[in-house]
Amino acid sequence: MRITAIRQGVAPISSEIANAYIDFSKMTASIVAVTVEDGQGRSATGFGFNSNGRYAQPGLLAERFIPRLQEAPEALLATPEGGLDPAGAWSAMMRNEKPGGHGERSVAVGVLDMALWDAAAKLEGVPLWKLLAERFRQGQADETAWIYAAGGYYYPGKDVSALVEEMRRYLGMGYSVVKMKIGGAPGVPIKEALPEDVKRIEAVLALLGGDGSRLCVDVNGRFGLHAALAYGAALAPYRLRWYEEPLDPLDYSNHAALAEQYGGPLATGENLFSMQDARNLIRHGGLRPDRDILQFDPALSYGLVEYLRTLEMLAQHGWSPRRCVPHGGHQFALNIAVGLGLGGNESYPEVFAPFGGFADDTPVRDSRIHLHDSPGIGFERKNALHAVLKTLLD
Repeated sequence: MRITAIRQGVAPISSEIANAYIDFSKMTASIVAVTVEDGQGRSATGFGFNSNGRYAQPGLLAERFIPRLQEAPEALLATPEGGLDPAGAWSAMMRNEKPGGHGERSVAVGVLDMALWDAAAKLEGVPLWKLLAERFRQGQADETAWIYAAGGYYYPGKDVSALVEEMRRYLGMGYSVVKMKIGGAPGVPIKEALPEDVKRIEAVLALLGGDGSRLCVDVNGRFGLHAALAYGAALAPYRLRWYEEPLDPLDYSNHAALAEQYGGPLATGENLFSMQDARNLIRHGGLRPDRDILQFDPALSYGLVEYLRTLEMLAQHGWSPRRCVPHGGHQFALNIAVGLGLGGNESYPEVFAPFGGFADDTPVRDSRIHLHDSPGIGFERKNALHAVLKTLLD
């Protein structure tokens, strides 16, 4: 097993949208292509990219992780059965990296890990979801994945009627569960944001027939405990699907305090980038395995190799993989959800194009989707995204 080429680039995903914490006016993503030969006449090129919310990492890729991957011993890259082993590649990339400090390097490693899994499945001629089911779940894969439409971002001039129209479009696309941002546009004081957000929530709920289980709300970590509790008290009567990332993701003590007061489901984890950080959340964050949602994103958190360790840790602490619904709205996590039996996956029908969204020929029905049967992750079935990734090969 030999890596013959690694190429990287930076793609813009900038837009005027904003959540309660940041805007996306200068957002970028790393893209990579990794070509592998198996020594038996077969070769495959896998593609990878990082999820939205974290910027491209060309420096870390060029200076540390690509050279280490290129220097990895061939024996380290192969499974005993002769397939490509991303875990061996992962250990090569993380050589001479101290523990702790799980920051931007987790994004760089995650980009390459995605490409390696894409290549691994292509070499075996199967979709990634099927490869994962065979390697880690005795061949059992889910028939479909539950997905929800994430949107509702703040945008210049966007009023409540425009928000409702956006959500109406998602319903027309086949989604029955949607998510919107709350917590106020950047710069708006929290005390002014709450009554406005109540109006926005009630308007969307009216579109959804008053069914709170069809609506998620997302704060993107803006609140302190006082604001999180105030919002929680206001949200409780609506019985929402979940109340997402109300607090700083590393503030485990305040998460525990909020969980004591807010009875509905909480969701968090998209900004925790290692098994160790996830374990601290489980140990100290007061989250409840019967209702709360964990949103760790494999593309941002050292890739699937680390995500498998996270799932093992969760099982040891009494958490089902069904409580995991990854952030990012990308095809990599969607394959993982089906192959490893997760609770679902985020979807971005209208934002972060072309990286958000799934294969062009996989329609959504009642917030569920069937996966493709093409080898790999399926980037080739999403034309706009494949066009961007192919530029690395020109």
